[in-house]
Amino acid sequence: MKVVSATAAVRHLLDTGVVRPGDTVLDSSSGIYAYALALACHRYGLRCYIVGSTTVDETLRVQLSILGAELEQMPPSDSLQLDQNRRVQRIRALLAAHPDWHWMRQYHDRIHYLGYRVVAEMIRAELGGRALTLVGGVGSGASTGGLATALTELGVPVTLVGVQPFGSVTFGSDHLADPDMIIAGIGSSIPFGNVDHDRYDVIHWLAFRHALSGSVDLLRRHAIFAGLSTGATYVAARWERRLADVATLFIAADTGHRYVNSVFQRHAEATDVDTLQPHEINDLREMRLPWSRAHWRGMTRPNATPEVRHAPAR
Repeated sequence: MKVVSATAAVRHLLDTGVVRPGDTVLDSSSGIYAYALALACHRYGLRCYIVGSTTVDETLRVQLSILGAELEQMPPSDSLQLDQNRRVQRIRALLAAHPDWHWMRQYHDRIHYLGYRVVAEMIRAELGGRALTLVGGVGSGASTGGLATALTELGVPVTLVGVQPFGSVTFGSDHLADPDMIIAGIGSSIPFGNVDHDRYDVIHWLAFRHALSGSVDLLRRHAIFAGLSTGATYVAARWERRLADVATLFIAADTGHRYVNSVFQRHAEATDVDTLQPHEINDLREMRLPWSRAHWRGMTRPNATPEVRHAPAR
């Protein structure tokens, strides 16, 4: 999913002279973005250094090695906050030691919106300009924000629906813990500058068991082998489609390979997704596991995001 984003971002940095072939770029990732950035760097002759989440598995480690990327993986952790904080601290230490390296800042730099324009054009061609409900895990904010922004610019009426795990600060669920749900790709323990809170119309918060049920149902019903964040997004998209007779598109962020043991071997625990429904809330204090949903517009923004900064051209 993030290949289009990373490729466009790297191409923009090269075109504007911020980086040159042979330079080193680095970033933090829970998996998908690491692979995308490694591909882009391999294509354009850049060195790639990844500070990886504890969730990075052997399959991805091998692929990164083949592509020439260097991976430094964080130690095992049951805490999303600890895992992300460790990665940010390590990035800062590396930049202090290597001031000539370029930090891609996938969480804060709007260049990561650029690549989704071409995807939006494909969607518009498919829909013919009809209204669309777009559902996706929020994470860095780039995929949902980039697609919604580009679609709106192309004249497509978009209702944007974000999906979050409990424990994420991004939309104020950090007061509720879900120990099984370490999905660093769609939630965060720190504010992200690329999340434009005002763009989102609806937010869903889903617990691990519901996301597991969605992933298992996708495989059984549609033969799609996708990850845990995709399972959560699929459950939310099914609900939105039930509420409104509008074309509904959800982002399937990754495959299910790294979730074989943690999710798919537990398929007997899956609940029939047709029986699931969210707890509707009007205030963040009303939120509860395993699934809450809110019309986000008009609700209090939970966190101020850091200033978005762009590296100057050299």
